[in-house]
Amino acid sequence: MICQECGQRQATVHLTKIINNHKTELHLCEECARQREDFIQIPSFSVNDLLAGFMDLGHSQPAVEKPVSSQCAACGMNYNQFKKIGRLGCQQCYQYFGNELHPVLRRIQGNTQHAGKVPKRSGSGLLIKKQINQWKAELKRAVELEAFERAAELRDKIKELEQSQLKEGDRK
Repeated sequence: MICQECGQRQATVHLTKIINNHKTELHLCEECARQREDFIQIPSFSVNDLLAGFMDLGHSQPAVEKPVSSQCAACGMNYNQFKKIGRLGCQQCYQYFGNELHPVLRRIQGNTQHAGKVPKRSGSGLLIKKQINQWKAELKRAVELEAFERAAELRDKIKELEQSQLKEGDRK
C-alpha cells in the first residue's frame, strides 16, 4: 500500500481515528507519520525503564543522581549504573546503596524483609515466630492508636503462642 500523504513511499503506519462515531483511516509512510501533529509516537519500553521509574517515584523534581565517584567498594558499581541496568553488582551493593534501595524495594515488593515460603512440616517454628512478629507489630500499632481492647487481645494471643512454643521446645 502506498502512503496516502506523499503518494511515493510504502505505507508502514496505519492510523485509525474514530471521532463522533465517524471512522477515518490513514495509511502513511514513516516520514509522513512523524510530521503529523495528531500522531503520537510511543518510545521503546524496557523492564529497566520500569525499574528506573520506580526508583524515581515520589520525586517532584528530576531525580538528583549520586555523583559518579560514590561507588561500591567491592565491585565499583555506582547507583546510576544500577538504575540503568536494574541489577546490583555484588552483595555489598545492598549495604552500600541501602538508603536508596529501601524505598524502592518497599514500593516494588511492599516490604523490605524477605518473606519467602516455609515448608509446613519442618518450618512450623518459623511460622509461629513470623505470626508472633506480625502480632507484635499490630500490637504496637494498636497501642499507638490507643485501641487498648485490641491491644489486650493481641497481647494474650502472643503470650499463648509463645507459651505453646516453649512447651513444644521442652518436648524435643
